[in-house]
Amino acid sequence: MNKDRILYVVGIGPGHMNNMTKEAIDALEDSEIIIGYKTYISLIEDMVKDKEIVESPMKGEVERCKMALELANNSKKVAIVSSGDPGVYGMAGIIYEVAERENIDIEIKVIPGVTAASAAASILGAPLMHDFAIISLSDLLTDWELIKRRVQLAAEGDFAICLYNPKSKKRVEHIKITRDIMLKFRAPETPVGIVKNAKRDDEEVFITNLKGMLDYPIDMFTVVLIGNSNTKIINGKMVTPRGYNL
Repeated sequence: MNKDRILYVVGIGPGHMNNMTKEAIDALEDSEIIIGYKTYISLIEDMVKDKEIVESPMKGEVERCKMALELANNSKKVAIVSSGDPGVYGMAGIIYEVAERENIDIEIKVIPGVTAASAAASILGAPLMHDFAIISLSDLLTDWELIKRRVQLAAEGDFAICLYNPKSKKRVEHIKITRDIMLKFRAPETPVGIVKNAKRDDEEVFITNLKGMLDYPIDMFTVVLIGNSNTKIINGKMVTPRGYNL
């Protein structure tokens, strides 16, 4: 492995500097070229004004990774950015896969970031204090039948559940079906937190319950947190008890 050639895979969290790690900021500062989905680049544009920027559209992940690896292999200092954490539905995995396919042997440095589940949970209170599952409702890369099975098993296991990509303009039924599955195993009054654009300027937050959750705005920028059977509301915040004797 050529450790003189490094590709940073950077988690920028929600996008603001105050929610990024120092390691992530240092990696961006050290890089000559910043590559990423245009929406994510826009979140950090004030930090990377002096860099060469390569933006790419949604669904261009493979080519984006290939470009980043090739540039880094040619002795360029490159950072490819993901919102949240690059190891959670981010770019880290595909970078390793493309590097293997293209036989590019350089150091890949994955830098973690605040993922949407953590950001949303901090806003809602403490809903993920016990075992929980994160499930993406996007069926672009995962079969919908498998997603439904995972939702059911997580519901049966009484996990608190964090839903990523819950609804898009074309994919409107998945969140309804998910809610219906959950109602087979959870009480209608189970607390649900809905956070759009967590830790960003246009943040929106709602706390409701499983029965009423579909009455609130939900889209691809929204995280939906469904409590387990013990989750409760304390002073307007969602809390899932860890089980301490008080």
